Amino acid sequence: MIVVGEKILYKAFGLNIKSDIKLPELTFLNEQNESIDVNIQIKDLSEEWKAFVLDDETYKVKENMVLFKIQDTGIFYIKGGREIYISPFVGADEDKIRLFLLGTCMGAILIQRKIIPLHGSAIEINGKAYAIIGDSGAGKSTLASAFINQGYKLLSDDVIPISFQLDETPIVTPSYPQQKLWEQSLKEFGMDQVNYRPIIERENKFAIPVASSFYRESIPLAGIFELSKTEKKEIVLRKIEGIERLQTLFTHTYRNFLIELLDLMEWHFAKSSKIIKQIGIYKLQRPVSSFTANHLVSLILETIQGEC
Repeated sequence: MIVVGEKILYKAFGLNIKSDIKLPELTFLNEQNESIDVNIQIKDLSEEWKAFVLDDETYKVKENMVLFKIQDTGIFYIKGGREIYISPFVGADEDKIRLFLLGTCMGAILIQRKIIPLHGSAIEINGKAYAIIGDSGAGKSTLASAFINQGYKLLSDDVIPISFQLDETPIVTPSYPQQKLWEQSLKEFGMDQVNYRPIIERENKFAIPVASSFYRESIPLAGIFELSKTEKKEIVLRKIEGIERLQTLFTHTYRNFLIELLDLMEWHFAKSSKIIKQIGIYKLQRPVSSFTANHLVSLILETIQGEC
């Protein structure tokens, strides 16, 4: 059962967040007089659901609002890039509620605020950000963890916020100091799963705090690596060229179906065009038959060095 207490202030995705729900993954804000960018509130949304949504729909998007329902969890309502309302169902798992708050809800907030949310992990290398994007299960977080083990710092895991300076330089803003790693990845890195909390009860994906390896400043985006799996025995790396670069960015925009529904296709195209003019985008295929994360780190660093 969700217990509403005193509202707590947090910092994540470059935003000051005030929440009815405790979000232990995020960084606390001590200054109570900070301006609030996003307000998370518990509210009965049953009437909104009846008014806007048919029984067989999961999502409803209208103008600058997103409404969706997750079975056995709750109804979520994201409005104007500033408000998140959650109506938890009786017996809902708090971990699962937070998973959707920090995932789909924050992805929608960023899109509404015209900040591109890429689906992946971002690492700081020599004062610049490099994004590792790809489909679920591609190994993005595992590769980011391999970078962390070699002394590099994490900017974001799962949702990468990309905004723009006045000169249109793309900037990555840090999200919050936590990774999500599968049990197999923990084993490969020699990490004992008993030391970590499952993301959701009875699931073999774990929350990994990385406060000491978290980069807390916004920095320029300098490169993107699209990670995927291959049945081949060797690692394959190639530079993505031409219009494929635009398609790659759209494919790996977090909850990209919201872009068209919110009438933001022109905005996304314009900003994606700015990105591809300034940075290299690569496709990196890893063999499914072996653990290659450490080799991928070396290859990416060599590629970055070659671009300098």
